[in-house]
Amino acid sequence: MKILKSSNKKTLLIQLVCLVFFTQVLAEEKPIDIWNIEKKDNQVISETNISSEDTAGKTQNSVYELQTNKQKNTIKLDKEFLSKEIKIVGLYDPSEYGLSMDMWSNSDGVKLKNLFQNISKFNLSEDASDIMHISLLTNAYSPTQNITEKEFMSFKSNWLIKDANLELIEEYLIKNQIINLHPNLARYLVDSYLSESNVKKSCEVFSKNTEPIQDEYLSKFNLYCLINYGKNEEAQLILDLKKELGFEDNYFENKINYLFGYLDEVDKEISINSILDFHLAHRTNPEFSYEPNQDTPRIIWKYLSAANLLYKIQDVEITDVEKISTIEKAVNDKNYSEEELFEFYKKFQFNINQFLNAKEAYKSLSSIEGRALLYQRILLTAEPKIKLEFIKVLKDLFISDEIGDAFDSELKNFLDEINVEDVPSNFTSFYNSNLNMKETVDKKIKYNSKILHQSKLINYFNGDYAKSKIEEDLDKFLKKIKKDKKYFLSKKDIIFLEALKSDGVEISKKYDGLYEIKQSEMPADIQTMIDNNEIGAALLRIIEVIGPDKIENIDEDTVYFIINTLNQLNVDIIRNKLLLKVLPLKV
Repeated sequence: MKILKSSNKKTLLIQLVCLVFFTQVLAEEKPIDIWNIEKKDNQVISETNISSEDTAGKTQNSVYELQTNKQKNTIKLDKEFLSKEIKIVGLYDPSEYGLSMDMWSNSDGVKLKNLFQNISKFNLSEDASDIMHISLLTNAYSPTQNITEKEFMSFKSNWLIKDANLELIEEYLIKNQIINLHPNLARYLVDSYLSESNVKKSCEVFSKNTEPIQDEYLSKFNLYCLINYGKNEEAQLILDLKKELGFEDNYFENKINYLFGYLDEVDKEISINSILDFHLAHRTNPEFSYEPNQDTPRIIWKYLSAANLLYKIQDVEITDVEKISTIEKAVNDKNYSEEELFEFYKKFQFNINQFLNAKEAYKSLSSIEGRALLYQRILLTAEPKIKLEFIKVLKDLFISDEIGDAFDSELKNFLDEINVEDVPSNFTSFYNSNLNMKETVDKKIKYNSKILHQSKLINYFNGDYAKSKIEEDLDKFLKKIKKDKKYFLSKKDIIFLEALKSDGVEISKKYDGLYEIKQSEMPADIQTMIDNNEIGAALLRIIEVIGPDKIENIDEDTVYFIINTLNQLNVDIIRNKLLLKVLPLKV
């Protein structure tokens, strides 16, 4: 077996030297690319088109240097690659949102770091998240004042990982060819796909990449993908060259050599140091078996669930407290279904006195038994008030053990069975916050011709009004308001008018007395950012203000300065989207 491997290795090296000698005339003067042997010049490689052709163009001298001065060559390659400054990285054209490539140029890095730190504490609402997408992914120069490009890119990576939109992350990495600039983000992407037991999607990331991979973990993943595509010769060549340069990973090599066919049996060791290590153990062992525990990384749990490798809950003994506790945590992390857990709770047996006195009886039981008793008691209860009492106690019990999400879908199912009219006033907040209510966005706009900000004039922000038409209709409306002594311009009316003025819609001066603006309504720090043309920082400040809240649930004074900020920044598309959420009446 060793003879076969050695012979194959020598053959591959001889082929490489011959190929380099044959194509020496066509060689270009650029650093040798040894980490991404599947890369072709000026071509994105499909998963079925990874070959050794791109070794063509490498000089013979490069091969000799590779053989005789390997360590220096590696350092040189790394420095040359890292010295290439990537100034503009993003997905969106700045003009699409009224922004510019200099949107970060005047931003102070100290402010940005504080803002990013504060924002990271929130689970952003859809409104705030949309603005964050635009802010971070618009093509623009990185800020340079008191912040490095690496720090700024790290903030982007951290937010994209928290946002967890895999399609967006892949588009961002591949469109800009910046896997090396964001190795942690790239690793999060391929690991996430693999944790879903989707090897194909993980490997597609590498097949779409055209840059040499510098990160060792990603390089190993790429090598495995070559084998997965049946490109064993290219994979073997890369592995041999990596080993010549000092690479050593016995666990990885053992699994890879089995996949190459050099070994009849593989070491049964299972590593959970990475999802790739764990997958290789599963892939190379036909009798693979692994029992997770509470210390098992969440991503491994996810892989086991996706690959249908978890043991069945119903096979667990009710006396095995440790295993049940582990299952509850897995349900909280969405790696087991709630349905399975609550079906398991039915296996516990209680006497009639425990059911009748469940409000106190559960306290004398273990946490697991207590939850099982309360759950069964809920099933036996029809009275809405009593049912809600037990539901809330059960939810609080889950939360106290830091597994609140394990009682989520089933909680909503219980609440769905209770009519809102039957909910006591002291449970209204609990009921509303835990039951999926229809989003405002699903409701239809109801126009009110008597209220300015609810009239059909708001369709201007949909692009349905010509400038001359909106000026004419607005003048008619304001004329009526001026005559009507009882009409009082609300804050939303003022927001509407100020947005129109910002767009250059002319409003007669005879209406100036209808309202006045207090300077104190605009936070001083935001106004300073606007005055200094710190566009990126100002947008982040708005994101911080919105945070986890829907824009329509924010008080009108705050909405006023949010819209005022966007008016001054001339980012009309973002502003209009928010205006159409806060101004119209929706039913």
